[in-house]
Amino acid sequence: MAAKITRVFDLLKYSLENPKDEFISGKIKGEWINYSTADFCNAVDNLSRGLIKQGIKKGGRVAVMSHNRPEWNIADFAVNQIGAYQVPLYPTLAEHDIQFILKDAAVTIVFVADEELYKKIKPCIDAINPDIKIYSFNEIAEAENWKVLINEGQAAADINLDDYRSQVEAEDVLTLIYTSGTTGTPKGVMLTHDNLVANFVNSSVLIPEGVKKGLSFLPLSHIFERMIIYLYLFNSTAVYYAESMETIVADIQHVKPNVFSTVPRLLEKVYDKIMEKGKSLTGIKRGIFFWSVALAEKYSVNAGAWYNFKLSIARKLVFKKWQEALGGEIVVIVSGGAALNPRLTRIFWAAGMPVFEGYGLTETSPVITVNHYGGIMFGTVGEVIKGVEVKIAEDGEVLTRGHQVMKGYYNRPDLTSEAIDQDGWFHTGDIGEMVEGRFLKITDRKKEMFKTAGGKYVAPQILENKYKESIFIEQIMVLGENRKFPSALIVPNFETLKTWAGRKGISFSAIEELIKNEQVIAKYNEVIEAANTGFGKWEQVKRFALLPKEWSIDGGELTPKLSLKRKIITEKNNEIIEKIYKDAEGYKP
Repeated sequence: MAAKITRVFDLLKYSLENPKDEFISGKIKGEWINYSTADFCNAVDNLSRGLIKQGIKKGGRVAVMSHNRPEWNIADFAVNQIGAYQVPLYPTLAEHDIQFILKDAAVTIVFVADEELYKKIKPCIDAINPDIKIYSFNEIAEAENWKVLINEGQAAADINLDDYRSQVEAEDVLTLIYTSGTTGTPKGVMLTHDNLVANFVNSSVLIPEGVKKGLSFLPLSHIFERMIIYLYLFNSTAVYYAESMETIVADIQHVKPNVFSTVPRLLEKVYDKIMEKGKSLTGIKRGIFFWSVALAEKYSVNAGAWYNFKLSIARKLVFKKWQEALGGEIVVIVSGGAALNPRLTRIFWAAGMPVFEGYGLTETSPVITVNHYGGIMFGTVGEVIKGVEVKIAEDGEVLTRGHQVMKGYYNRPDLTSEAIDQDGWFHTGDIGEMVEGRFLKITDRKKEMFKTAGGKYVAPQILENKYKESIFIEQIMVLGENRKFPSALIVPNFETLKTWAGRKGISFSAIEELIKNEQVIAKYNEVIEAANTGFGKWEQVKRFALLPKEWSIDGGELTPKLSLKRKIITEKNNEIIEKIYKDAEGYKP
């Protein structure tokens, strides 16, 4: 009889019923470190006892600041099976945010991955509470190693962990995840064991057969990837952590995963690289390549026999190589965090690598809806999962309630009451609509929609997704609040632009020089004008500026899930934005 799962740590007992030699593995400093199910669970129990020896008990607060690796999960389970709160810290957090979180959550112990993160967090701890203890996963001179706690726990065999586990209820808080979204002071989202258990159990039924190996590279600090890992364990899928985004190609070839989760931007980059290679082909190979892509753009789950016959040829001649580039054994790709371009979804499905696009927020732990084999509609974020309700408010906002909705914002009952109304509906802040009464379509963020000086509303994300179909555009932000017309800040795809410039005989010494070239600006005018087709005149981008540097998490322009921090980007580029509109004075939309 399978172990009953009501709390997240029940996954361990459940996993021991079907043990693996490679349960959770990670690539660290170029070497793969493998934990068997038994070794993993022993490490968890010993660490739990070590934490108890340090005074951690139910309701205690332990933070983890690390890139993805097995030790992250060991610390997570060790904390949550004794009823303490696990507080994930993004490795890229700014110092003032780290200080706020450590203080607000009353953290007493912090696990860090390595020396670099130790040096980042130590000044923050010294500034607010030098008594916070730091343990490092890697051996470093400055901090105690986490194995000290494991050894202490191993020597404390008299501590009966069942006494601690039995005190943890499904409704108890599992984790405090601080999220600031695109603006504002971090808010501590309180998610319970039941939030996560119900979410991964009701999402797992959508996972196809044959998913036995999962590669992970999105940050575990975010609830999306963390829930996915719980789902993998529930599905008896072995977990492998890539070393970094720089090693992802080699790591995929080593693991040959059946599944991985991603955000749309990474799939867009994979597609752009494939298309660049396609453009370098000549003759009949080039013709077959672009014939296959054009065919893929028309993909439908219910396509007829003639289409499927042509697709079988395209898969054999072209898409098989795409599959091999991603390890050759992909069963499904899970996408979340932002809207995925429907055209890209069709192409990956046609290539034999179906993308299940879903939707949710940190506050909904996270899944609300997802596309899957039993219900798929391109251009939507899928059907509502079991146990979840969705309705559209009069102003178009998506509301949801059910097992997935957070307990509230920690120490912020005011914000909690703003987000969750008296009837239990959580207000997502997203604008959407139901299609065919089944599928949810997200059209924009409520707070990101803006009104032009002419009183017309513009939904920037829809425009941005269309413009990003061009291989010349890496990133784009559409703006125009109270202006005569929408404009855009564009970060070019520099590799594509350099290749194009070379073909055109345009010489340059630096990117800053290239983006000012008249031919380059004319090219981007063509790209924008072509993409404007189909949009209302009032919402079309009329002017733009090319920027010389990509937006990043470290630069402060992107959230950890790669969403645009519009306020920050606007502030950093205020002079450029003002110049766009000053140069257009006298323009009549």
